[in-house]
Amino acid sequence: MHVVQLEAFGLDHLKFRSRSKPPFGDGDVLIRMRAASLNSRDYLTVTGTYNPRQPLPLVPCSDGLGEVVAVGVDVQRFRSGDRVMPCFAQGWVDGPFRSDFRRTTLGGPLDGTLAEYMVLAESGIVHAPGYLDDAEAATLPCAALTAWNAVVNHGRLEPGETVLIEGTGGVAVFALQFAVMCGARPIVISKSDDKLERACRLGAAETINYLREPDWHGQVKEMTDGKGVDLVIELGGKTTLEKAVRAVKASGQISLVGVLGGHVAPLNLPLVVMRNVRLQGVTVGSRADFDNMLVDMEGCRLKPIVDRIFDIRDAVSAFEYLESAEHFGKVCIRHEPGVD
Repeated sequence: MHVVQLEAFGLDHLKFRSRSKPPFGDGDVLIRMRAASLNSRDYLTVTGTYNPRQPLPLVPCSDGLGEVVAVGVDVQRFRSGDRVMPCFAQGWVDGPFRSDFRRTTLGGPLDGTLAEYMVLAESGIVHAPGYLDDAEAATLPCAALTAWNAVVNHGRLEPGETVLIEGTGGVAVFALQFAVMCGARPIVISKSDDKLERACRLGAAETINYLREPDWHGQVKEMTDGKGVDLVIELGGKTTLEKAVRAVKASGQISLVGVLGGHVAPLNLPLVVMRNVRLQGVTVGSRADFDNMLVDMEGCRLKPIVDRIFDIRDAVSAFEYLESAEHFGKVCIRHEPGVD
C-alpha cells in the first residue's frame, strides 16, 4: 500500500512510500482511505514545532474518510462498504478529557490518515454522513468537532447571542457555520476583504479587517453597544488573546482553540478575574461528542467548505498551501485509487 511518511522534520522530508498492508484483529476494522484533510496541528507536526520528540517515521494527518474493507469477528457496528471517519483521539470514547488520551491521537504519536489502508479499533471510528462527499466528510474529525465543542457544547451559544470568530481557516469557518446554526450573531475578523466577503455570504453579521483596525477589540465593543460579545473563538494565542479578553463581555467565555500567533501570550489577569471571564480550552472532542455533532449537522444539512483538493502524490504542495494561509475553509488530499 502507499503512504506519505515524515522521515525527518520539514516539508522536504515528506516522502511517498510503500508499506505492507496492516494486519487486523478480532475487534478491528480495515479501512481503505479515500480522502484526508489538513489541520494546523498537522503542519506543526511535520515541521517539528508541535512535538520535537515525535518518533519518526510518521504517517501524518488525523482527519480522513475511508471505506470499510473488512472487519474482525467481534465487530458489531460496521460492515464492509460502510463509509467511516476515524476519531482524532482513539482512546476517548466518552466523558471528560484525560491526559493519557494524548497517547492515542492520530497523526502523532500514532500514524495518521495519509495511508492507503488503516486498521483501527471499532471504538475509534464513526459512520460518515451520507449527504457529504469524501473530501467534505474528511474535514470533520478535528476541525469541525473542535468548532462544534467551542461553539455548542462548551460555548453553549444561544439564539441572538454574539460570537467573535478569529480568522477564516478550517476551525474558524466551521465555527461560523455552527454559530449561524445556533441563530447567533457572528462577528468575523480577517486580514482579507475577499475572505470577509465570503464570510458574510455564510452568515457573518459583522466583519473587521484587522490590518486596517489593529485595535479591533474596540470596534467589537462598539458593535455590541459597549457590552462585548458573549463568546470568542480564540485562535491566535499570543497575538490575539488579550484583545479577545477585552472584546468579551463580563461573565462571557473565550473558547481557546488555537495558538497560531504564538504559544506564550501576555495577559492582563485582572481583565479576566474582575470581569468573571471564563477561559475554556478545547481539545477536539470524544467519540460521543462526534456523534452528537453529526446529529446537529444532519439536522440542517451543514456542508463543510472545502477550499482545494490535492492528490496524495502532491501532499507537499497541500502543506505549502496550508502554510500560505490563503485558504478559506479546509485543504484536502485525495487518495489515488489502485496504488499498492
